[in-house]
Amino acid sequence: MKTFIRCHFLALILFLYSGVLYSQNSAIKAANKAFNDMYYPKAIALYEEILTSKKFDNRNEKEVLINLAFAYKRVQDYKNAELTYKDLFKNHQSSLKSEAFLCYAQVLASLDRKRESQKYYSIYGEMQKEDLRAKRFSVAYMDLTEFYKDTSLYKIKYMEGLNTAYPDFSPMYFRKGLAFVSARNTGKAVKRLFTQNETPFLDLFWAKNLDETDSEGTASIGSSEGQEYPENQEIGTDNFNNVGVEPLSKELNSKYHEGPMTFFKGYRKVVFTRNSSGKNNSNIRNLKLYSAVQLSKDWGKVEELPFNSKDFSCGHPALSPDNRRMYFVSDMPGGHGGTDLYVVDYKDGVWGSPINLGTSVNTEGDELFPFVDAVGNLFFASDGHAGLGGLDIFTVSLRSGIPFGEVLNMGAPLNSPKDDFGYISNGRGDKGFFSSNRKNGFSDDNIYGFEKGCKTLELMVLDTETQEVIPNAEVVMSKDGQNISSFYSNSEGKVKICLEKGHDFTFKAAKEGYRSNFITFGTLSSSFNKTQELKLYLGASFRPLIKGKVISELSKEPIQGATVTLTNDLDGSIEELLTGQDGTYTFQPIKDGTYSVSAVKEFHTSEAQVLGEIKKTEKINTVKKDFGMIAEGDIFGLDNIYFDRDKSTIRADAKKELDLKVLPFLKRYPGLQIELRAHTDARSSEAYNQILSEERALAVMRYLIGKGISPDQLKSRGLGESELAQNCLEGEDCNDRIHQQNRRAEFKVLSVGGQMTASRF
Repeated sequence: MKTFIRCHFLALILFLYSGVLYSQNSAIKAANKAFNDMYYPKAIALYEEILTSKKFDNRNEKEVLINLAFAYKRVQDYKNAELTYKDLFKNHQSSLKSEAFLCYAQVLASLDRKRESQKYYSIYGEMQKEDLRAKRFSVAYMDLTEFYKDTSLYKIKYMEGLNTAYPDFSPMYFRKGLAFVSARNTGKAVKRLFTQNETPFLDLFWAKNLDETDSEGTASIGSSEGQEYPENQEIGTDNFNNVGVEPLSKELNSKYHEGPMTFFKGYRKVVFTRNSSGKNNSNIRNLKLYSAVQLSKDWGKVEELPFNSKDFSCGHPALSPDNRRMYFVSDMPGGHGGTDLYVVDYKDGVWGSPINLGTSVNTEGDELFPFVDAVGNLFFASDGHAGLGGLDIFTVSLRSGIPFGEVLNMGAPLNSPKDDFGYISNGRGDKGFFSSNRKNGFSDDNIYGFEKGCKTLELMVLDTETQEVIPNAEVVMSKDGQNISSFYSNSEGKVKICLEKGHDFTFKAAKEGYRSNFITFGTLSSSFNKTQELKLYLGASFRPLIKGKVISELSKEPIQGATVTLTNDLDGSIEELLTGQDGTYTFQPIKDGTYSVSAVKEFHTSEAQVLGEIKKTEKINTVKKDFGMIAEGDIFGLDNIYFDRDKSTIRADAKKELDLKVLPFLKRYPGLQIELRAHTDARSSEAYNQILSEERALAVMRYLIGKGISPDQLKSRGLGESELAQNCLEGEDCNDRIHQQNRRAEFKVLSVGGQMTASRF
């Protein structure tokens, strides 16, 4: 990371005083040139030689020390940086600008000297009152216990089989292994060196033989390192050195730096970081984002993303779980600090315009290395939010792709006084990987694995009148207003729940025949070490529960983050919630009325269900209603839409399929726009098959228009033999059943519109 990733992203204007030094001393000129060229190891050697020279003119001492200290800081030799700053402040403190105090504070924090760091942050704050970093760090360093609350829950592993003597960092899940960035030797006769710290250029690699990698992409390879842990948190420490590390792609790895990457679903498309081939007006090769697709043997079709510029850098991409948004890092004009996090929409192969994530996330410092986990939490590295030193890892919740709630420091031992970054994890956050240079510092970025335990809350559900336990009660846990998980009380009326720090939780219990009730519990300041116990009481009810599940019409999987609203149509009162990972919802009406329930989510079809009259009754039956949602980008295969060879005529069986499945679908959602897609088998020429598929798609489109569907809802597209369902290429001996499966039709949802349909329960 000390290589190209940060060199373009840190503000270079801080200490470039060398440009105004007019000394005729040739040694100073040479040192200044190396400094301006960001050749820091050479600059350090020259400046050190100048300072020890008997002919050194002390009138140049301040400028030499400023540049030397900054160079040491840039190569992350914090010990020598601190010694140099010490000399600088001893002789020149009264004439130094504010940036020197900031850098000295940062260096001291990276050496874990927080009290001294706090002193210089405070002075910097007096000089630069609008820079909130001074206040954040000064306040945080008054009480460091907040950073160490969850230390005992973690087990950190140095990934022995992945790391080398060169920088290895920024892991990303890829198939059943990890892709990552490394400067290791690839076996080439000549390995080009990056002048800023004299390490080899960066390439993309893949560790593919992680036999212990589970279905969510986490692995157990490496050796233990770090804190003392309770016995029940110990995990295996066997070394798995032969993990099969190899270059990710001969096509993607170039003579320039390749950096952090992100993969689309299915791992057939990648967005990655690369140095620009051309320099800007400041003689710097900025970073750019590129996409590529995996072909039969290697990656190809490398394309530059449209919002790149030679005038600023874009890098560190991270796709959202649904691939509709991408987060990335840039120092483009209009930001809030050195580098900021941005988000850009992606739809049907088209990138939107980047949007800055705002000051709740971005600071006067640098935000880098974003990652979005499976449930939509954003993680990133920053030196602008209060941390333990260097880059720390932070997290914030997302709502509709936008940060929601407080930015939280992940704490030790994920974070340390050194640089910690490149975090990835599963949706539960209990397993994952990150990068750090905590081992030795300079040029020693390494990949670490982690496993995390939890703090346990034991919730007991009781009958208000009898005080007896209530088994099989549903307990829904919500965090910051969004449902997270559902549980059921056991025979003793108990539910044991794993909690994370820094949030307010609500636990809502419900069971048929009882009034639902809730209780809140916060972990913002809680530091309980043993199991915490809570009791939740339910009283008798004479109104039914209203419950159901929101699922995908295509995959039948639960949909998280859907807003479900219960409306009393008599008085207009509403109650709403956001579905969690299981997609469920539960309501308990508190008064009589005529009720309806609706479900909506961005980029999905919405629907309302009229439930009718709900009132007190001695005979209580739970009202259940599930919602099926269709998302933009969903592709529905049509089971019986096949074509005879060399023909585009719709067969009788195909007409039946269209009449029974597609027509009702389009009439139910009049605002829906779909793309009708037709495919051929691989026989005949590619050009012929392309024309034939276009004719077939048009034939389906004409048939639906003839049945009364608006042409505005329909588009057609022929894909020829480019996407075979069965891999039977021209010249191969395949039976006609296989070829017919390739001669198929499907439709892709392009837009869901803004309509909401209603039906009676």
